[in-house]
Amino acid sequence: MGRSLRRVAMLLLGAVLLGTVGLAVGSWYGGRGTAPLSPDQPRRMAAELLPEAKWTGASLVHGYRYGIFLAADDFGARREEFWYGHPADCALSEQLRRNAASGGWQGLRRVPGDPCDGWRAERDGLTATLTHTATGSTLRIAPTAPDGFRAATVTGALLGAAAGATLFWLVARRRRPAPRLVGTLVAVGLLPGVALTWMDLATDGLAEPVWPIWRALAPLLVLLTLVVALVGVVVLVRRWNPTGPATDATAAGREPAIR
Repeated sequence: MGRSLRRVAMLLLGAVLLGTVGLAVGSWYGGRGTAPLSPDQPRRMAAELLPEAKWTGASLVHGYRYGIFLAADDFGARREEFWYGHPADCALSEQLRRNAASGGWQGLRRVPGDPCDGWRAERDGLTATLTHTATGSTLRIAPTAPDGFRAATVTGALLGAAAGATLFWLVARRRRPAPRLVGTLVAVGLLPGVALTWMDLATDGLAEPVWPIWRALAPLLVLLTLVVALVGVVVLVRRWNPTGPATDATAAGREPAIR
């Protein structure tokens, strides 16, 4: 019974770990080919969503997440930001919610923030996101993800989960400690990326790209690959020479004594 539960736990762990990696790969693949941001449309939409507020500054921001610059046609590569004074004006959230609902915006939902929550909505291929921090309020207008983005993301997650469940189930079936050690190293190496990915998803959903997390962790993953390869080499050597010097000593002891 305990062995069966252990195998099920390993199967679920593999599905979650590699499923998250597959989700990130799918979101990268599905997010390619995003339409560029037009120069005038963001300002018109900002005036429509917050007509009673005057922004104190604006800037075209190039995509940069976790130390990774996004390509020009990647989802999340560019956005227009509008800043509204200091400190945060929480009344802007209600203003945006009301104007977005009356203006035909879709997908209206809250965005957690501090000192108050913001809102996100989509229309005409653009996504508007209002957030609040201690330094002020910010409205971001960015291109919406291209068609097929969610399908590619879900497909990547399912394929990764299937591969992870299969791999970890095979590892759990082996009684030798070496395969389990390899599985443990893989799990520990992937945990930081998985944790950051799900923190991003809990905050922004799929409105922000999550694959840059894994690009930023690439050096750690390369090191993990080298360690796993080294363990694999040690296992193969031990299989070819299972007993090593002990075999030679045993054979010598069995030779007939010469008188």
